[in-house]
Amino acid sequence: MRKLFILLFFPIIVLAQPTSSSIYERRHEFTFGAVKLLAGPIVELNYEYIFREDFTFGTSVLVNGRNDNDWEEDFSVTPFVRFYFQERKEFAAKGFFIEGFGKYSNGRNNDYGNENKQRYNSASLGLAGGFKLINRTGFVLEIVAGGGRTLGESKNAPDFIFRGDINLGYRF
Repeated sequence: MRKLFILLFFPIIVLAQPTSSSIYERRHEFTFGAVKLLAGPIVELNYEYIFREDFTFGTSVLVNGRNDNDWEEDFSVTPFVRFYFQERKEFAAKGFFIEGFGKYSNGRNNDYGNENKQRYNSASLGLAGGFKLINRTGFVLEIVAGGGRTLGESKNAPDFIFRGDINLGYRF
């Protein structure tokens, strides 16, 4: 009788296990730059794909809504790769990271001695570092700061670029 009971209820127990994906299996992440959005109508949207627990790649797109503010960039596209120092299978891509990025941007040179703002298009390479937190529901808080150098010789483009913000978002 005992063997019959086990034989009948074993398939039910096996099929009763949850099969939905949890926060630990989510690989896509969207964030936005909160500080830039509060400082002016500057929208920076980021997408990140989690390739491995310690390696991700993504892109960031920035659009400046006004031409009369002090932010030099009107538009930029920034592809990046990140290497995370904490390899945790339950929360991939979390904790401290270092980032390598390339950036294409166009905008106006805000030379304060010159009222005539010259337009520029430039490409640059740089490094950044940061820290990412994620909670069980999928919300993300990320702090990023870094810089890079402009490639080539463009007299209107800035020599040094800054990359940084406090990003808020969601992992799905």
